[in-house]
Amino acid sequence: MAFAGILSDADIEAALKSCQAPDSFTYKSFFEKTGLSKKSKEELAKVFGVLDQDKSGFIEEEELQKFMQNFKPSARVLTDKETKAFLAAGDTDGDGKIGVEEFQALVTSK
Repeated sequence: MAFAGILSDADIEAALKSCQAPDSFTYKSFFEKTGLSKKSKEELAKVFGVLDQDKSGFIEEEELQKFMQNFKPSARVLTDKETKAFLAAGDTDGDGKIGVEEFQALVTSK
């Protein structure tokens, strides 16, 4: 598991189960259920490294769409609506992608 030592399998499973239906994904709820919202900046940087599949230093829209599949390969892809809302929330500088600092801020925001 890519997140071994950072997140528990049970928490990941519960988070994925809570958003199985299309358009039921909310990033804040997912971050809370997985325990990501309580992780350190260093741990979140490691998680970011997994999510940044092309190792560009950013999470782009295509990577966000497959966000949940990083946690479990059989998970569904996010809908266009979910992906755009997720990107809009995390992309604070308006460049169309989420950098590591933007990701850390999004995950830990209340």
